[in-house]
Amino acid sequence: MEMGQPKDRADAANELASLAKDSDRNKKMIVEEGGILPLLKLLKEGLSPEAQIAAANALSNIATDRERVRSIVDLLGAPIIVGVLGDSPMKVQIVVANLVARMAELDSYAQEEFVRENVIRPLVLLLSINLDLEIPNHQSGKTSIHSLVQMNKELTYKNMRINHSHSLNYHSDSSSHGSSHYKKEREMEPPEVQLKLKVNCAEALWKLSKGSLSNSKKITETKGLLCLAKIIEKEKGKLQLNCLMTVMEITEVAESNADLRRSSFKTNWPPAMAILDQLLRIIKEEDDISLQIPAIRSIGCLARTFPARETRIIGPLVAHLGNNNVDVATEAAIALAKFVCPDNFNCFLHSKAIIEFGGVRSLIKLIRSGDRAQMHGLVLLCYLALSVGNSKALEQARALNVLTGAARHVIAQHPELRDLFAKAIHHLTLYQHGAHQQIQSF
Repeated sequence: MEMGQPKDRADAANELASLAKDSDRNKKMIVEEGGILPLLKLLKEGLSPEAQIAAANALSNIATDRERVRSIVDLLGAPIIVGVLGDSPMKVQIVVANLVARMAELDSYAQEEFVRENVIRPLVLLLSINLDLEIPNHQSGKTSIHSLVQMNKELTYKNMRINHSHSLNYHSDSSSHGSSHYKKEREMEPPEVQLKLKVNCAEALWKLSKGSLSNSKKITETKGLLCLAKIIEKEKGKLQLNCLMTVMEITEVAESNADLRRSSFKTNWPPAMAILDQLLRIIKEEDDISLQIPAIRSIGCLARTFPARETRIIGPLVAHLGNNNVDVATEAAIALAKFVCPDNFNCFLHSKAIIEFGGVRSLIKLIRSGDRAQMHGLVLLCYLALSVGNSKALEQARALNVLTGAARHVIAQHPELRDLFAKAIHHLTLYQHGAHQQIQSF
């Protein structure tokens, strides 16, 4: 593989790929015998697409645990892989994107090495092939010229931030590796090949963004959010799901990072608005559970970004409290709890909205449906009790009886909820007329 003719080297790489696929023992031997470096060299040299595909497949078959992924990274595999991803025929990019996804999933260090090599840029460029990424028009009522100019300046600034020089020397959309002499060739590929590339690129973005602030920022600083929103809107199947999972991972990172929330998910920023539109559409219109759950989770993660005047959010989530699928209903309860927890500045107004949308009856029914659903449903009920304890709907649903009846069992399993239950029961006891003193020590 190191010294033969191009075809012989490709054949050797294919043989290694086959051996690595067969057993972990073979993978270990390939690593110990120094097989990774010649595979990376073969991938980088680009003697033929077939040789590059063989090398990438072999590396993918080897990279099935964190230790072997780390071996590839330690041999400076990340810059080689990103370089090939940005400037290769589409059939090579397909297998290289798959390699990126596999490595990123198994090793957080590989995630960070890839972000240092700016892997997000070629992935987003490839994902956006044949997509119109014009900013959607969300003008409701009168929008000032100043606000339109400000939106455009923000988009321009975010796009400029990723254009610094780095080890692979990306420049602009027209001159980067992602738009080289292979661009016309890519546009001529049949739709099924383009689809496979996009599926793999979306999966790579999903795995790269999981738990990674740096990669999530990179995606939002490009036109990544607009690209993801467009695909979620127009595509079906695995491509749509992978893009939705990417959004979910980014929002989960944003939930615990105020800077990312403020910079990338402001409700008046067009890409964020486009994402929100698609999340709400899925929540309201889709029947596929595999789509509903990540969409609901994403909305929940962004709960602190929505002002009280944003009235589109609560209703669809409340509707899913009564979903026939307990998992979907439970996710809706978890999401709504993030809107009404005391940490949310608008918890009182969001709590009132849940009451107004008739959420209490569905919530009480959910609480009776199982352990996981019960626990999350009770947490939501506690938060409602703290914010709107004088609600007639809570009194009619006998929320106080529900909480006191479930408290001992739930607190025994989740002792961290003891204080929350005590405060909620205290509030309901004070506010609800005719209630007996039911404050207990748990």
